[in-house]
Amino acid sequence: MYAFTYERPSSQADALRLAKAGGKLLAGGQTLLASMKLRLAAPEQVVDLGGIEELAGIRKEAGAIVIGAMTRHCEVAESSVVQQNIPALAGLASGIGDKQVRARGTIGGSVANNDPAADYPAALLGLGATVHTHARTIAADDFFQGLFSTALDEGEIITAVSFPIPQRAAYMKFPQPASLFALIGVFVAQTAGGVRVAVTGGGNGVFRHAGMEQALSASFTPEAAAKVATDAGELSGDLHGSSQYRAHLVGVMTQRAVAQALA
Repeated sequence: MYAFTYERPSSQADALRLAKAGGKLLAGGQTLLASMKLRLAAPEQVVDLGGIEELAGIRKEAGAIVIGAMTRHCEVAESSVVQQNIPALAGLASGIGDKQVRARGTIGGSVANNDPAADYPAALLGLGATVHTHARTIAADDFFQGLFSTALDEGEIITAVSFPIPQRAAYMKFPQPASLFALIGVFVAQTAGGVRVAVTGGGNGVFRHAGMEQALSASFTPEAAAKVATDAGELSGDLHGSSQYRAHLVGVMTQRAVAQALA
């Protein structure tokens, strides 16, 4: 590590002031602290959002579940409100990393980081969620913009994420054994606006699968998903799995997600 100043504001206003002055925001620290240890990131000032009570919490509001940005993964997984209204989201949160990661990591930190193999981005895109910041609201379809890239402006703070309650939903992932990140993860949701299918772990970032959405809108069955091919040329390959293997997994995970949603 190296020398840096550490701030822990108790209000959103103070955090915003420090962020606009160049402070690096710290949520759960699951990515930032590791990057600092490896000297991949070298902020001069770290602004810990953990002391801002208004940024945490879970509530049901106008047909949606609203989750504060500083809410821990374990809190989402164990929330009766989430379990009763969007069990797929609670299940997703329960499968993030290990107990230590779930006890420290936050939904806002994960969403802002936008790791290409993270789980939460698939939930946001699959459910058509909305990201709330101190200044505006951003639809999930417009928020994720590629590898570790989002629509957030410099110094903009995520305050909450609202998830519309779907008719049915499920998330299935094939985890990379060491990290438990998704080698491929698929979130499927039947909503009032149609079927949405979001894929994570396949490339430069989470994306919607138009072919799967079209097929499942016509017939919400595993058999319909099985007939849709995924272009391996659009996916990444590495030592954990080739692009062809990942393309195959997209189909398998989608079929399993649909079966889970129907169950």
